[in-house]
Amino acid sequence: MAEYRQYCPIARASEILADRWTLLIVRELLAGGCHFNEILRGLPGISRSLLVSRLRQLEDHEVLERRASGRPRTIEYVLTDAGRDLRAVVDVIGAWGTRWAFGEPRPDELDPALLLWRIHRRIHRELLPPARTVVEFDLSGRRSRRLWLVMDRREVSLCLKPPGFPSDLVVSAEVSLLYRVWAAQLDYDAAIRSGELTVEGPRELVRALPGWLMWSPMAPLVRAERERRAARLRIGRNRVGRKAAHVRGTTHGLSRSR
Repeated sequence: MAEYRQYCPIARASEILADRWTLLIVRELLAGGCHFNEILRGLPGISRSLLVSRLRQLEDHEVLERRASGRPRTIEYVLTDAGRDLRAVVDVIGAWGTRWAFGEPRPDELDPALLLWRIHRRIHRELLPPARTVVEFDLSGRRSRRLWLVMDRREVSLCLKPPGFPSDLVVSAEVSLLYRVWAAQLDYDAAIRSGELTVEGPRELVRALPGWLMWSPMAPLVRAERERRAARLRIGRNRVGRKAAHVRGTTHGLSRSR
């Protein structure tokens, strides 16, 4: 951990939070991850040893605490009041990133298993059918993959291999497109209309599927930014149109005066 040796709240906070991966670990804890392997799964690319080190640092600074789980020899990582206060910080950084740093997904950011891991954590379970529902995701593109969500009102599981149950719905799309839909860079209905996203299965389940999804926590911010940019574009086009009309009117008046 870097020490800036400055008597300043920003410097002190940066010493705790500005190391690589630390804020993303906090993001995972805020999203409901509480066991080591859950946090690790949400952070592909971090090593186990580095995650151990970062969790220990956050514990030392009383951002989180370790508690014994109900399961034998299992530890839960729980945010303290200081840690829960970081939700506002994460939201502000997310808002800034949405406006100034978030565009089309890069190829190295497209991880089908990570995307489905995020989706499986944000399901309105109370809206699911009473019986078990299996949704198969047939994802094409550079990192094509077939994955399954097995869902009921008690639990949602991500399966990397066929779960042994028939699929009730089959969702087909390119990985990058599903990422964009999940993040609200592209509307679900627009993707369906274009044919780039297809959902096959019983009609009532096909219609219900988008309502089961909470979408990305950043989706409202992304959607608002899209609308803001669209409004600015419309205003710009209107100004250009008015200017062009004025020029045409001026030119016409000059030709008549001659």
